[in-house]
Amino acid sequence: MRRRSFLKAVGVGLAASLSYTAHAQAQPQVRWRLVSSYPKSLDTLYGGAEDLAKRVFDLTGGRFQIRVYQAGEIVPGGQVLDAVQQGTVEAGHTYGPFYVGKNPALAFDGGVPFGMTYRQHNAWMLFGGGLELLREVYADFGVLQFPGGNTGAQMGGWFRKEIRTLADLKGLRMRIPGLGGLVMGRLGVVPQTLAAGDIYPALERGAIDATEFSGPYDDEKLGFYKVARYYYYPSFWEPSAQLSFLVAQREWARLPKEFQEAFQVAAQEVNLTMMAKYDAQNPPALRRLLAAGVRLRRWPTEVMKKALEEARALYEEQAAKDATYKKVYTAYWAFREEAYRWFAVAELAYETFAFPTL
Repeated sequence: MRRRSFLKAVGVGLAASLSYTAHAQAQPQVRWRLVSSYPKSLDTLYGGAEDLAKRVFDLTGGRFQIRVYQAGEIVPGGQVLDAVQQGTVEAGHTYGPFYVGKNPALAFDGGVPFGMTYRQHNAWMLFGGGLELLREVYADFGVLQFPGGNTGAQMGGWFRKEIRTLADLKGLRMRIPGLGGLVMGRLGVVPQTLAAGDIYPALERGAIDATEFSGPYDDEKLGFYKVARYYYYPSFWEPSAQLSFLVAQREWARLPKEFQEAFQVAAQEVNLTMMAKYDAQNPPALRRLLAAGVRLRRWPTEVMKKALEEARALYEEQAAKDATYKKVYTAYWAFREEAYRWFAVAELAYETFAFPTL
């Protein structure tokens, strides 16, 4: 009796295995190229795309393979959206605010001055209608967007000289893209747009006076502390910085449903784990930077107040002349206000008391 039951179980298992094998063999072999906006040296940012590719490979039994290219291998880091739109590659991993010149509303796909934190932004994207709104914007370029990780709150940049007043910002050449660059421009800064790999050489030779990029972990890898000693906080222009996976709509439509689901699952995992990595990596990196002689400075209150004033004015000016921008901005800001009220009760009150006890 036991033998008969055992043989029956083996038979069922073998049948299931053969069925799965036949199904897998029936699936097409798909190979995509994905371009990243970041160099391999930034292992968490660039690694997000590698993590996605590996997970997709595993979930599809190797039938769906994605090869990842670092910035500059196929296209420069700031041209990922163009590469996907034009069909140069099937997919990309990039940062929406790089492309505000194409559509200003794409700023809200990443992080905006005095906007939401990582958790708030993620909530808006996944459960507050943000994803649907931004996918409408990307659809104009024939692209489908998936949230693809976040750096969380960033730092306020590296400066060769100390900033004590607003006047110290006048004429300062600073690498800072997106809406942050526009706001800083209104404070007297001359904003520059440079890819990650071009920042250090420009700072070293004096082509720029300051730069922002991310947080301690990435900034340490890029070596900014070697040529600019003053490290400011907070990054009022990027309290959150979400990355995105971009896929050509025509290529997405060709994928079997199982492959689409595998890609979505992998993207969701990257969106979750990248923030956790940064939360583990940034504290020891900041400690190392301070040990190396970096001078940590908080932004003067007058700079913060003026930046907030100019950011609000900029939002309203842009909304008055761009219907798409207004639609996204209005929805984003309404969610932000609601989230701020809750976080002020649930988190800020606790943090204000607990953090100073260190």
